[in-house]
Amino acid sequence: MPADQPATLAAWLRTRTDEQLGALLVARPDVARPAPSDVVGLATRLAVPVSVDRALDELDAATLQVLDAVLLSPTDGVARTELPGLLSAVPPEVVSAAVESLTTRALLWGDDELRAPEPVRRAVRYPAGLGRRATDLRVLLPRDLPATLAELAPDERTVLDRLAGDRPVGHLPDSSAGSLTPARRLLQAGLLARIDAINVELPREIGLLLRGDSPLGPPRLRPEPEVTRRDPARVDQQAAGSALEVLSRVTDVLTALEQEPAGLLRSGGLGVRDAKRLAKELKVGERDIAFLVEVAHAAGLLDVGGAQRDEWLPTRGYDAWREQDLTDRWAVLAEGWLTSPRLISLVGERDVAGKAVNVLSPDVVRQTAPALRRSALAVLAEFGPGEGLAPGELVSLLRWRTPRRADRLSPVPDLLAEAERLGIAVSGVLSSGGRGLLADGEDGAADGMRGLLPAPVDHVLAQPDLSLIAPGPLLADLAGTLAVVADVESSGGATVYRVSESSIRRALDSGWSASDLHDFFTSASRTPVPQALDYLVDDVARQHGRLRVGAIECYVRSDDHGLVSQVLSDRRTANAELRRLAPGVLVSGLAADEVLTVLRAAGYAPAGESSGGAVLTRPKAPARAVGRRPGSPAAAGPRPLRPEDVAATVREVRAGDAALAARRAEPVRQIPGVTTASTLELLSRAVSGGLPVWLGYVDAQGSGSQRVVQPVSLSGGFLQGFGEGRGETRTFAVHRITSVALVGPQDDPTPS
Repeated sequence: MPADQPATLAAWLRTRTDEQLGALLVARPDVARPAPSDVVGLATRLAVPVSVDRALDELDAATLQVLDAVLLSPTDGVARTELPGLLSAVPPEVVSAAVESLTTRALLWGDDELRAPEPVRRAVRYPAGLGRRATDLRVLLPRDLPATLAELAPDERTVLDRLAGDRPVGHLPDSSAGSLTPARRLLQAGLLARIDAINVELPREIGLLLRGDSPLGPPRLRPEPEVTRRDPARVDQQAAGSALEVLSRVTDVLTALEQEPAGLLRSGGLGVRDAKRLAKELKVGERDIAFLVEVAHAAGLLDVGGAQRDEWLPTRGYDAWREQDLTDRWAVLAEGWLTSPRLISLVGERDVAGKAVNVLSPDVVRQTAPALRRSALAVLAEFGPGEGLAPGELVSLLRWRTPRRADRLSPVPDLLAEAERLGIAVSGVLSSGGRGLLADGEDGAADGMRGLLPAPVDHVLAQPDLSLIAPGPLLADLAGTLAVVADVESSGGATVYRVSESSIRRALDSGWSASDLHDFFTSASRTPVPQALDYLVDDVARQHGRLRVGAIECYVRSDDHGLVSQVLSDRRTANAELRRLAPGVLVSGLAADEVLTVLRAAGYAPAGESSGGAVLTRPKAPARAVGRRPGSPAAAGPRPLRPEDVAATVREVRAGDAALAARRAEPVRQIPGVTTASTLELLSRAVSGGLPVWLGYVDAQGSGSQRVVQPVSLSGGFLQGFGEGRGETRTFAVHRITSVALVGPQDDPTPS
């Protein structure tokens, strides 16, 4: 390495500009919270395996191939100018963009010579689909490897060619009777390495030899999918129609659950019986009910009633949502779907026990769902208005963009179908509302859809067949009233309501009178009210209330009617709120134990009675239902950083680095044979050269100490070392090391 080149990742980070450090924090926001104290702390966080894996998962296939070229280099690093030669089939601009992306994320570091941090090397277990070196696998390869490969049998060569492809690990089959399989013969010949009882691995040297002139495999360039083109105006019109449909259906579902809530299962979902009831009542399929209920729940309009009410019913937010403008109501549904950690397509699938997954079950929660939806829509947003991709083309492009997440892309076609059902997309093309949703969330979605949805109407058209036709979306008050006095017969752009005996009876049960119903139909209908409708209201009203049903908490009875009359007229029993129901029978709205207490205090001697007439010494307490509310899943992934947060974090890192440099500049007592330099530079040199170091260290309790340590390894922000004083191996957190100095020759005071 040239003398003027940084020796470690931390030293290289110090040479980056504030803009470059800010770009690093934006690309890897998980390392920015809380703000690192200095560059050393930032480098330590960049080495955390979880952070490295997350950063690698965001890289496309072309960028990963450039990283593979550096990782497969026989030396520690690769000159930046040599990369295009190693990837001759890849356009130079693609290589340059990949290097920029990798260095921005600190997955590669260096200026003239590019190096990969050790955590990155460990995270990419099989670069370019090649296995580990033979020395790492403890395999002794033949001296003349090309000649040995040329002499192999065809079936043995087929096994090696297969392992030299994308994955160098294979399963070791059982030997047939009296003969060895090709894989076992290769294992005996030392051309395969056993990694466990049933798996083998192809050494890297053999894979490179078999690949010939393409050691890194074919170039992983961006695929060119077939683009779908549609008229943008037509797309928005169809999206508006889908939005109207889903708004109407969700309102119908919530109205039905408001009248008759659905029970909460012990497993946390909505029961099959309730789902079937809703499907029958709304005349839709059970899969449609699953989608509508899940969307309402994701938007915060449907939830469990509380700890003492184990039912699914509309939330308080539903009341405010009904009063909003149609575009705002749609935006709430779209935003809820986009950010929901639930995969609706899993409803109805079989779990590990073979049982179908219920609607609203916790089993459909996947923390990667929001990122998967956003990444799929982001690909569609890269195309112009009226352009998009079919589901198969979208999945193909996503596999190239995030190859390390390729196993998570199976739900993408279902997610795209859900987006089209919501009006976010149409035939793989984003609508204006969908583009606004992706760019600015709920506000952007409402702005994109504004002007496409019709204004709510304040009237219906009464028909002679006792139906009411709503020529468009209704005002919230009118829609709520119609839900009481009529039943939805069909939904869509024009909703048809049906007035029947049961709906009129339901309105009368709710407190309406016959005159109220006549006035409502007269004021709400733009057409004359049919005479048949007036007759129906009057006929049902005449029969309503002839038979009455009430509820009481307890009763008091006695065969001695005089005693019953005495209790009723006694002033001391007034607090029992008794009234006569029949001779010898009094009833009360209070609980039985309260009435017993009042009567006993008045000097009577009552006894409790069971429902079967048996005398009880103490009234039985009513059972309490124990409610259970499903937990809310945590948000997946780190939140994006705001520009002001990035600038503040960079300033804090720079200030911490300046303070550290000032402390190092202070005069210290020198130890003979000891030289000073930055922490990570010296520790890295000490590990590679096997040199002892003098450490200043503060433990978790705040106690400081100094000791001579023989370093063994440095990774993940921790130093493993052998303490010469105590003769034992210890682990030191790098951020707790206050000073470090080499104990070595006087004539080599600086790291090379």
